[in-house]
Amino acid sequence: MRPALLDSSAMVALFNQNERAHAHYRRLLHEQGRSLQLYTTWPCLTEAVYLLHGRDRSLMLAWVGHGGAQVYPLDCQHLPDMALLMQRYTEPGKTEMDLADASLYWVAVDGNVHTILTLDVRDFSRYRLPDGRGFELW
Repeated sequence: MRPALLDSSAMVALFNQNERAHAHYRRLLHEQGRSLQLYTTWPCLTEAVYLLHGRDRSLMLAWVGHGGAQVYPLDCQHLPDMALLMQRYTEPGKTEMDLADASLYWVAVDGNVHTILTLDVRDFSRYRLPDGRGFELW
């Protein structure tokens, strides 16, 4: 199975039919679902729960709970590394890396996973892995 990271924007698109990328992500998981192992983090899940409402929120939580995506374990000892990432990728007055993005970046490096399902192309296009490569964005 190919590992891939799932950010909050993609989770919201998967479960909110009004999102512009809803059909794209539903089709992608239908076509690639058996060959993908999806991972997310608690910060991404929390952000998606905040952005989704009612039945969409409940469906997403049930989907994750039934193994739709694995929640990658993060520990408090990882927070200083994520704080450094957030500092590195924050440009005052322009854009900033939030904790959800930093947690996915950390998992990408720790788990050697470079594919991210995201609508946040602007930010993830500028993030660089330690070897200088960019992420593969879906």
